[in-house]
Amino acid sequence: MKIPMDSLRELERERGISFETVVEAIEKALASAYLRTTNADETRGARAVIDREEGEVTVFAQDIEVDEETEEITVLKEWEDTPGDFGRIAAQTAKQVILQRLREAERDITFGEYSGREGDIVTGIVQQQDHRYTILDLGKVEALMPPSEQIPHEKYEHGARLKAYIVEVRKSARGPQIIVSRTHPGLIKRLFELEVPEILDGIVEIKGVAREPGHRSKVAVVSNDRNVDAVGACVGSKGSRVRMVTNELHGEKIDIIPWTEDPAEFVKNALSPAKAKEVHLQEDGQTALVVVPDHQLSLAIGKEGQNARLAARLTGLRVDIKSEAQMREASAAEAPPEEDAAGTEPEAGTEPEAPETPTTEEV
Repeated sequence: MKIPMDSLRELERERGISFETVVEAIEKALASAYLRTTNADETRGARAVIDREEGEVTVFAQDIEVDEETEEITVLKEWEDTPGDFGRIAAQTAKQVILQRLREAERDITFGEYSGREGDIVTGIVQQQDHRYTILDLGKVEALMPPSEQIPHEKYEHGARLKAYIVEVRKSARGPQIIVSRTHPGLIKRLFELEVPEILDGIVEIKGVAREPGHRSKVAVVSNDRNVDAVGACVGSKGSRVRMVTNELHGEKIDIIPWTEDPAEFVKNALSPAKAKEVHLQEDGQTALVVVPDHQLSLAIGKEGQNARLAARLTGLRVDIKSEAQMREASAAEAPPEEDAAGTEPEAGTEPEAPETPTTEEV
């Protein structure tokens, strides 16, 4: 009974599977097959040995003793007991082990390809959608997009091509499990890297992204070259670059904000398209009081507070927005009340009038 060793070595060269690993796996599988064919009980063991040059298989039967506490196995006796008709069983077992090792090796290779790509962007084709996952075909492997990572009201039609952000790569019994997202702020950053060469070259840098998926995003950018306008580079000629990102996100609005080290100026920029008149940083260092013209108040706050909320996320500060009228009212309410013109104390040099003594009639 022989195992084709040349085929195993060729397998090692082509698929990168360790020759020794496969041989040891076949030996263990053959020992298990021997015990099954002989209907051995718990007092019997077996060991299979494959000659590394010729491929000859030798099976050794064993009398064993198992320690009940430690489960340690002690071999009491061992002898050769290779069955005469073991060739067919050995060939079938070797085939199953090799196929299993091939699948494991392919999974390991795929996992190795994607395990270092967390935070990267991939393009996939929608294969299936249900209440649990939307499945994207990435070529060699499928990616899962759970409902929490899907943009609300976005439809994923079968066969549609989508770009997604790799959130996590897990190793499971069925192979690598790749979790992707369409809601992660990192997706915005990666999409701009694809459209804006200056970002890949390091000339323009994305400092932060605040996002409400499917509705609006704010992106803070800065230029490392005084001759390059960071906002203009991201917007592109007639808005061509930012339009490509918006189209990929099915119409999500994107505001490009110039980043600055001055927190007050950064808050003012982050409230765009509203025009802030004044920004005062509070003593706690975590709150910015923003004063806007009366007609700009609703624009600064945004629909359901969206603009103010995104500005707060982008700057990392609590943003308190007030109109000029509100500030005047607050100042008036805090001012001390004016004293009565008549006064409350008698003038100097005068005596207070004594109360009149009641007459008998009055009493």
